[in-house]
Amino acid sequence: MGKRDNRVAYMNPIAMARSRGPVQSSGPTIQDYLNRPRPTWEEVKEQLEKKKKGSKALAEFEEKMNENWKKELEKHREKLLSGNESSSKKRQRKKKEKKKSGRYSSSSSSSSDSSSSSSDSEDEDKRQVKRRKKKKSRSHKSSESSVSESESDSKDGLKKKKKSKDVTEKEKDTKGLSKKRKMYDDKPLSSESSSESDYIEEVRAKKKKSGEEREKTIDKTKKKKKHKKHSKKKKKKAASSSPGSP
Repeated sequence: MGKRDNRVAYMNPIAMARSRGPVQSSGPTIQDYLNRPRPTWEEVKEQLEKKKKGSKALAEFEEKMNENWKKELEKHREKLLSGNESSSKKRQRKKKEKKKSGRYSSSSSSSSDSSSSSSDSEDEDKRQVKRRKKKKSRSHKSSESSVSESESDSKDGLKKKKKSKDVTEKEKDTKGLSKKRKMYDDKPLSSESSSESDYIEEVRAKKKKSGEEREKTIDKTKKKKKHKKHSKKKKKKAASSSPGSP
């Protein structure tokens, strides 16, 4: 199996063109463009003048259109101005009529108007006073309710603490009594009387100490409540003075 021969003969394109001969031109050549008929300077001036004349005509047309637009705008402005003037005149007439009617009514029934105006002013003053009183009472009620709630909560807490302390003390006393009774049962009768008296004295001393501690705690809580009430009263006074000052 031999290789296929893919070689191609080289052909010079310039030699091929020369062998074909002169090509027939399908359009104007460069020489025709250079040898074209050219206008003179006078003809060029005429053409420029013609262009200027055309631009003048366009400018004249634009000026006419602008004049027409100006006229239309002036008409529209006049209409708007006349409408505004008429509305302002109408308002002035209405005001004058109201003033005249008010004067006539005042001249005809001055006494009745004065009495009605005074009664109206008094009614308005009374209403304002009532509204202020209602606002103040509401603020006082809200503050008092908050104070009473806080006091009731504190009282409930103290009661619960006291109850729990009493219960714990009773339990301790009962436990101590039961223990000492057992001890006394084991000991002889001669020592029972002395031990019982000592135990009673100890219980009394403990009760006194517990009572003194309770009184101290109650005094502290009372002082705290008084301090809280005093601060709340100050706040109430400041709140009542701030809306009532103007």
